[in-house]
Amino acid sequence: MLAGRKDDEKGATAVEYGLMVALIAAAIIATVGLLGDELVTLFDEMTAGMQGR
Repeated sequence: MLAGRKDDEKGATAVEYGLMVALIAAAIIATVGLLGDELVTLFDEMTAGMQGR
């Protein structure tokens, strides 16, 4: 009886880790979506500044 319960906890843990990874990925995608244009502008300005040296 205890062996079956131990396996169930592993399955639940895998699902929890999967949900955490999905939430982290969603947060990264949202952040890049919101700040993407600003980051492109920043890197373009840095590249132009380095080429001017």
